[in-house]
Amino acid sequence: MNASPRLPPILESELSEVQRRVRAGIAAGPRGGVRGPFDALLRSPEFADRLQRVGAYVRFESSLPARLSELAILVTARHWGAQYEWYAHRKLAEKAGLAPPIADAIAEGRRPAALQEDEAAVVDFCRELHETKQVSDAAWSAALERFGERGVIDLIGTCGYYTAVSMVLNATRHPMPEGVAPPLAPLS
Repeated sequence: MNASPRLPPILESELSEVQRRVRAGIAAGPRGGVRGPFDALLRSPEFADRLQRVGAYVRFESSLPARLSELAILVTARHWGAQYEWYAHRKLAEKAGLAPPIADAIAEGRRPAALQEDEAAVVDFCRELHETKQVSDAAWSAALERFGERGVIDLIGTCGYYTAVSMVLNATRHPMPEGVAPPLAPLS
């Protein structure tokens, strides 16, 4: 498969007024820049603007602590084989306090052995949602007990938003940064 990007960044001089406004809004927001899927998404600036607002909530305002939110993002990135997403969020997950062996296990497609109860609730819920398109009563109850109704919806929203991001990154063949190898090996 050809690995060259399908939608490179749009030159500043080629941005429409709407694209320029949306790009400036993203850059001025909590992300502090325009990276990842946003150069591609600017091809549909109204969609980009709406989606980035959902992402800003999911990433920076969710009721879930950052460690658990980043864990859900890693489960989603692994499910989709989203190399750039994994690369970007692995570091954020560890910075938020996620133990590296947990990320290592997820990268290998395994359920991590040593999980705190809240981490187990996130891993089980997210893996079931992605793999079976459903959530068992046991996984639902565990998440509900730990995070409440708002937290369960925020967890679903995190999986959904990062599924959309993963799809954009994969479909557009978003490149890894210069000199960085894809971090996820194919799962057998």
